[in-house]
Amino acid sequence: MARSLVIKVTAGADAPERCNQAFTVAAAALASGVPVSLWLTGESSWFGLPGRAKEFNLAHAAPLTDLLDAVLAGGRVTVCTQCAARREITADDLISGIRIAGASTFVEEAVAEGAQALVY
Repeated sequence: MARSLVIKVTAGADAPERCNQAFTVAAAALASGVPVSLWLTGESSWFGLPGRAKEFNLAHAAPLTDLLDAVLAGGRVTVCTQCAARREITADDLISGIRIAGASTFVEEAVAEGAQALVY
């Protein structure tokens, strides 16, 4: 089984460089053939909504919307259950292909054989 990455991004527009780094690593890993599961938690939960990634801008960085599209095309994107609830985000609000799941699902993915968990 190929080693996979489970990436949890906790930052959003409040810490743009850290946020963008998580999306960049996720997209780069997928481009290299590494299976990726990207978890949007905390302020990054907002990027699960249509149009929100397009509003994000960081100089000298790939557009967040392009990175998110790449991850959606080849990996899995999840919004944290509690984070979604605190922001009144429902599954119906999310971009097609993004799911809502909780800590037990994150743990299952993070401890899967060969998985490497990263938190940004």
